[in-house]
Amino acid sequence: MVDPTSDLGEDDPESAPRCERCGEPALGAERRTVTRIEDGIVEHRHFCGPACREQWEE
Repeated sequence: MVDPTSDLGEDDPESAPRCERCGEPALGAERRTVTRIEDGIVEHRHFCGPACREQWEE
């Protein structure tokens, strides 16, 4: 990501987080992020859309 305060559509696909399930860049309005805290450690999982997020949970 270039800057978390940037305008929509300014994300750089090369530096974007990768989808946990399919490996595609997690960009745009469909992007989903799951955040968990376990034993004091924050863990972020990124997904390119709701379908990949749902399949990951199964």
